[in-house]
Amino acid sequence: MASVISRIIGVITRQGFPCLFHLLTGLYCPGCGGTRAFRALLAGNLLLSIRYHPLVAYMAVVLTAELVSFGVSRAAKNPRYYLGHEKFLVYTGAAIALANWVYKNYMLVVRGVDLLPLWPR
Repeated sequence: MASVISRIIGVITRQGFPCLFHLLTGLYCPGCGGTRAFRALLAGNLLLSIRYHPLVAYMAVVLTAELVSFGVSRAAKNPRYYLGHEKFLVYTGAAIALANWVYKNYMLVVRGVDLLPLWPR
């Protein structure tokens, strides 16, 4: 199933849907690399996914942990098992996205290094 989803996303992204923020400013947007990171994660390449956009891997881990803890707390009829740290998790995700955005634009503008090469075909 993940392979099918990855192929569909691959076909869509190869059709050339550019990032408007990047086209207008020449900078990366906060979400740049997210689709590539998602494809890499579906392909089982966690390190490449983190390199493209660490928020995708973070969200996969957080979502899995939240769903498991919620399911266990419901099955055990004990709400203590539910993690429920939504505010902390959201702020952490926002910090990851902001740090990633600043770092990638710093590397692009100051160092001249493009950290988001095209997905290998």
